[in-house]
Amino acid sequence: MIKILKYGEVSNSEIFARAIPKVNVEEAVAQIIENVKARGDEAVLEYCARFDGAKLERLQVSKEEIDEAFAQVDEEFLQVLRLAKENITAFHEKQVRNSFILNDRPGVVMGQKVTPVDRAGLYVPGGTAAYPSTVLMDAIPAKIAGVKEVVMVTPPNKEGKVNPVILAAAKIAGVDKIFKVGGAQAIAALAYGTESIPRVDKIVGPGNAFVAEAKKQVFGQVSIDMIAGPSEILIVADGKSNPRHVAADLLSQAEHDKLASAVLVTDSYDLAKAVSEELEKQIPLLERSAIARESIDANGKIIVADDLMKAIDISNEIAPEHLELCVDNPFDYLDAIRHAGSIFMGRNCPEALGDYLAGPNHTLPTGGTARFSSPLSVDDFVKKTQYTYFTADALADVAQKVALFASKEGLTAHAKSAVVRLEKE
Repeated sequence: MIKILKYGEVSNSEIFARAIPKVNVEEAVAQIIENVKARGDEAVLEYCARFDGAKLERLQVSKEEIDEAFAQVDEEFLQVLRLAKENITAFHEKQVRNSFILNDRPGVVMGQKVTPVDRAGLYVPGGTAAYPSTVLMDAIPAKIAGVKEVVMVTPPNKEGKVNPVILAAAKIAGVDKIFKVGGAQAIAALAYGTESIPRVDKIVGPGNAFVAEAKKQVFGQVSIDMIAGPSEILIVADGKSNPRHVAADLLSQAEHDKLASAVLVTDSYDLAKAVSEELEKQIPLLERSAIARESIDANGKIIVADDLMKAIDISNEIAPEHLELCVDNPFDYLDAIRHAGSIFMGRNCPEALGDYLAGPNHTLPTGGTARFSSPLSVDDFVKKTQYTYFTADALADVAQKVALFASKEGLTAHAKSAVVRLEKE
């Protein structure tokens, strides 16, 4: 049963405790990465056989396989995928940054140019669930950014097939190449390249502990989006909230993973008690009830605060991945929320809406990293290069100032490079 805690009556360590995965995979992942670097496709195929039970002749998904998968997906769901793409595209197009130029001083031109990375790698999990939503959320911003080639990796089943809905989503999103490989070996292949899998510049997408560790280890060779931890939801709700709705929303994240975190912060003890009772009614009805049960019992909590502003203070301290603000006038509180990955406003905005259809990205910072990081966006797939141009007269106006600055740092060659151009030959 979920814990009910009264803020101020229990220790802050209990209020703000997080589920921390206790998995030590560093050495195993390092060995996989080194093996893939040294042996390329041969190593990747061996790992596919070993971890996925799939004996593959080739890693790349063929056009025929994609078309066959597309034909297997019912038209109603294809229409939903297209609607999701439309909404995600509309939102992310607003994120596009433009290059700029400054020429407001005589003889001086400065600017910044925005350039997409050449190639992006998308990791899409397989295993117990298929995530076509992840394909859309990761591929569409890359395409909007102007990435030339979007490469997707995803683990196959034992028959060497990829879930048809994953391939359908990839086709709709415009993914350029798809490979049947998962785990740390997929991340290594994207980071270093193999005979079949091209080396990418950035890797994005969620995964298990092996995937997260591999992304951590290859960072520097490539860029990554983030190190994703267990999924989180925090709901700030007042006493007028419907306990059935609140409980259902908490469980929408609890069913992800035994380590997932579902937290309610409310100013109403009556709501806290009612939501606790609702959770006990709803958990047994879920297909993934065992996972949700363990998540709620181990990591779930209801925190009772004195008022809604204190509830928001608690939320800011936790900095959740998903924050639902279940109150009548949510925009009155929006400015007070400083740390959250994605905010769901009002009583009619379940977090699942953001997972699939609304448009904002669902690849979000976890583990409190919303204090300093952001959702996946078009910005993740571009880089900024700045440039400077001075005429001889413009340089002459500032050369001595540059030299003075350099001399204060003891860098005489810097100083010389500025003033040497003032000297007559």
